[in-house]
Parts: sequence; structure tokens; C-alpha cells
Amino acid sequence: MQFLNIKTDFAFKKVFGSKDSKDRLISFLNHLIYSDSAKKIKDLTIVDPYNLPMLKGVKDTYVDVKAVLDDDTTVIIEMQILNHPGFEKRVLYNAAKNYSLQLKKGEDYHLLNPVIALSIVDFEMFEEHDNVFSHFKLIEKEQFINYSDDIELIFVELPKFNKTLDELENIKDQWLYFVKNSGSLEFIPKDFNSDIQGALEVVNEASMTIEELEVQHKRQEFIYIQRTSLELAKTQGLKQGIKQGIEQGIEQGLEQGLEQGLEEGKKVGIIGMFKMGVDVEKIADYFKITVDEINAILENKKDK
Repeated sequence: MQFLNIKTDFAFKKVFGSKDSKDRLISFLNHLIYSDSAKKIKDLTIVDPYNLPMLKGVKDTYVDVKAVLDDDTTVIIEMQILNHPGFEKRVLYNAAKNYSLQLKKGEDYHLLNPVIALSIVDFEMFEEHDNVFSHFKLIEKEQFINYSDDIELIFVELPKFNKTLDELENIKDQWLYFVKNSGSLEFIPKDFNSDIQGALEVVNEASMTIEELEVQHKRQEFIYIQRTSLELAKTQGLKQGIKQGIEQGIEQGLEQGLEQGLEEGKKVGIIGMFKMGVDVEKIADYFKITVDEINAILENKKDK
């Protein structure tokens, strides 16, 4: 058996965001968000179920699924592959936007319902601890008095989850293992929860149409190019920067030379990412400079 890697928009939405995903999504959220709580989701409504033709035009490395729970809480589930600059702010912005957009002009604030942003990331965000889960909400920073649970941010860092199949202790572990490793599984584990077994049946390549497999292949290829472009730019930029820094340092002093070399390395990285097809706006975000500066570097390269 071969299964789709669900860390793509097509596969993720097929599992959690389709019209038939309700029971799977309830199980997933109950075990990831409410595993240590007496509160459990009994029902939910998936907002804007996925549509294959719409997904063909998506050009990004994240995907989200939105659901409204039986207590009117909105949950935004996001799968993010690459750590782009500004990602943390975007998560907060999306949660705040979904919170504020609930009210129409003139309506009372007490009508606002909670919003939970569950972000599953394929990279490490918080190096200061080894926890797979990080849970944020509004509290007083010295006395830790709870202000409100209306906006909560939950992050799941997949690289920190390293349990093997034999080490899985509960259904929560099984869901995390499925999200991280579905693309490398060769069989459906018999002791997996029935909802997770059903999720694996959904992404079994044997049940896919040619069109669906083509969409999945293109999405994986796009993500691979994005990830390779960023890693190549970092590597080339660092190597070139060090090399030119040392050469310049011989003549002008090590400190000044390294600064200039690293600047040249940044330019090499920018040009490399552009040649790999990365959008100018994303390059600008990554290096924290303006689009005009990026264009100037690219124009200067053409003139040489």
C-alpha cells in the first residue's frame, strides 16, 4: 500500500475538509485540543469544504480547514510546511480577523464566540523547549490571571514528535503519527483508532483517480521547489559570503570584509531564489527588504 503525504493542501483537505470528514475532524480535534479536558466536541460544521478544481490554482505552502463547533467556537486548522518570515503574525492576524468578522455593524460584543487557531508546522518554532504542543492565550504576564479564552493559539511542531509505531501511547499519538508519517506508511496499523484507519483509506493511492494523483504530485513538487530554493539560497549565500568576506578581509580588515562578504552572500541568495522561480514578494519577505531593493539587485546583475 501507498498513501498520500497529507502535508499538502489536496490531501489535508481531503482528510479533514471534505463533506465526509466530520467524524474524522471531531476525533482529531477532541484528541489534540481537548484531550485533557472534560469538554468534548459532539458536532461541528466544516466551512467551505474542499473543491478539487479550486485547489489546482493554490500557490502556497500552507493550507487551512475551518470548522464551527457545536458551542459556536470557530477552529482554524492550518498545516504549514515552511517557516516564512511573518508566519507567527499571520496566524495571530487570521485568528483576530475571524474573531472580529463575527459581528455585523451595531451588534453587541457579547455575541462574539471564541476562535482557536491550531497550527501544525513541519519545522521547529520554539527552540527554548522540546514540547510538541505550545498553547497561548491572553493572560496577565506576572500573576498569570486569565483575561479571556476567546482567542487561543495552539502550535504543533511535527519535528519534535519522534515516537515510533511501537511507542504510540494513545489516540492523540496515533493522530500525530498519521499527520507526520502518512506518506511513508506501507500498511494500515490494526491497532489504530477507526477514524485514523478511515483517514488512511481516504488517502490510499489505490483509491485515487489519475486527476487526483496528478494534483497531489504537482503540490508536492511545488513544495519541494520552495523548500529547496530556500535551503539553496541559505547555503550559497553563507558559503559565498564567507569566501568573499575572507578575501575582502585580507585587504580591508577581517571585520569589514566579513560584513561586505555577507552582504554579497545575501545578493547571491536572492539571485539564486529568483532563478529557482520563487516570487519576488516572498524573497523580499525572507530577507526582510523591499521589493524595490530586490529588483535593483536583479537589475544590477543583468548589467554585469
